Amino acid sequence: MSKIRVALIEDHDLTRVGIRTALQQRSEIEFVGEAANATEGLNLLETSRPDIGIVDIGLPDMDGIELTKRFKDAQVPEEDSQTRILVLTLQDNEDAVLAAFAAGADSYCMKNISFDNLLEAIQVTHEGNAWIDPAIAKIVLKKTKSADRGAETAAALKTVTINATESEYSKLIEADPLTERELEVLQLIVEGCSNAAIAERLYITVGTVKTHVRNILNKLCADDRTQAAVRALRSGLVG
Repeated sequence: MSKIRVALIEDHDLTRVGIRTALQQRSEIEFVGEAANATEGLNLLETSRPDIGIVDIGLPDMDGIELTKRFKDAQVPEEDSQTRILVLTLQDNEDAVLAAFAAGADSYCMKNISFDNLLEAIQVTHEGNAWIDPAIAKIVLKKTKSADRGAETAAALKTVTINATESEYSKLIEADPLTERELEVLQLIVEGCSNAAIAERLYITVGTVKTHVRNILNKLCADDRTQAAVRALRSGLVG
């Protein structure tokens, strides 16, 4: 299996060193470089073309949202290898979240995320899916309920596709209801737990967790964990 090539753009020295050290210890990750500001970071992304660029929003010379926009605008859609951007930040306010997605961010994580969850976010993003921190998923959910579905909103929420209405969710759930254990797993997915963390919390194996996750995705007709979490929140399956 080929390694996931990751670049890190983070101005806080301790955070940057900690993430870099942790990533370098993983056999499935190839750490291609780091930068402490947006100018160097943009150059790093353009020259190294990693699979995943982890970008902090609060950079000193240009914020990570503008960096993401400039880099994404310069990417050629037809290229076989596309760099995906995972935003890492302390900001969970609605404006920052939607601006990041509108700029082209593929995933959004809070800085207090555990390393296991960050690794899972990297893997999910590399597979072409969105990984959204549970706190952020609630903001996205709120926006989908209150927005008028204008063009700007559609662009901002492009990473989370929700095709069913609440009534359609109810019909899906009635036709093939989730088991009590699946609901427990779903709640932990919404809380942002990795498969390993879920296994530890529920005293089951990771393989069993993967089976439950697969069943949950099938029953909710969801493409990935993020979509399942949003649908679970929207339908009231979990709080």
